[in-house]
Amino acid sequence: MTTRQSTLSPLDPQRVATIEAFGGTITPLDPVGAQVQGIDLSAEEAPPAEVLEALEQEMAHRGFLVFKNDTQLSADDFLRASCWWGGKELHSTHGVHPATPGNNPHIFRLSNDQRHGIPGVGPQWHNDGSFNADTFSHSGYHIIRPAEKGGGTYFAHQGAAYDALPEDRKEFWSRLSSVNSASGVVHPVVHEHPISKRKCIWLHLGMTGAVIEKLPDEEAFRLLNEDELTQLCHEYNDILNAGLENGYATAFEYQENDCVFIDNLAVAHRAAPEAHLPVEQQGLRIMHRSTVRGMQDLAPGFGLPQHVNIQGPNPLGEGVWKGGGIGFRWEEGIPMQN
Repeated sequence: MTTRQSTLSPLDPQRVATIEAFGGTITPLDPVGAQVQGIDLSAEEAPPAEVLEALEQEMAHRGFLVFKNDTQLSADDFLRASCWWGGKELHSTHGVHPATPGNNPHIFRLSNDQRHGIPGVGPQWHNDGSFNADTFSHSGYHIIRPAEKGGGTYFAHQGAAYDALPEDRKEFWSRLSSVNSASGVVHPVVHEHPISKRKCIWLHLGMTGAVIEKLPDEEAFRLLNEDELTQLCHEYNDILNAGLENGYATAFEYQENDCVFIDNLAVAHRAAPEAHLPVEQQGLRIMHRSTVRGMQDLAPGFGLPQHVNIQGPNPLGEGVWKGGGIGFRWEEGIPMQN
């Protein structure tokens, strides 16, 4: 894959000034994301609307924000700050682990030790809530205990990844729509981000049950077959992984008390392989995740419906059509827990 210059935007000076006027600082992380200090996530009163807008705009352009905290946030503080963004209310669809503080249904507790949290989640590139029509607008990741030997999260900017695609793949992918294997919701493989207005790619490598192609110059559709869908998933995986070398993805390692908020329409993520290694090898890792209600449906184009019956018969005759909690297996032996 050809090395390309990253197309991520620098911080906007006016938004930086707005944040600094409130007493905070924001600095870009290399190569993606930004770091925020001086804004208290535990404050009962949220920052002014213009500060939140500046932060949310930067999150949309840079992909994610890391808030540095001197002390551990409470679960309630984390969840309250999660509602600063997007739909501004929690939308939680996960199970509740027995070790979750207060059995709070809005905390998805993850760990590499099943006694402390749910293990093995999210090993492939994905966006949270892809089984919803509106997806989640934002997600929060609050590190409760970083493992001594590391084990973070990979983030890839999906707008910059689109820019890195060859022109023929941009054209082809722009005619594709994915079908979630669990819910049958249909999303475009290429969409326009509602804030940044950048074209971004979108595909859940653990929950794709089918991909529909709008045929060029025809009012007709077909499904990708097994070989074509395997190729698409490999290309998607490769273009996001290439960002680690080409300046639009990062292997982020959490430090104590870090709180990360992501724009779920701007960045894909996956757990670093080290995050799932045994406690005896890596040290204990515990993380809390929050998810925020979407602002609008991520609707497919070409007159396609938002939902199809993925559990029913194939409506297009030929091609991959696979329902279930785990989607099409595009490579033998890979973990695909969601």
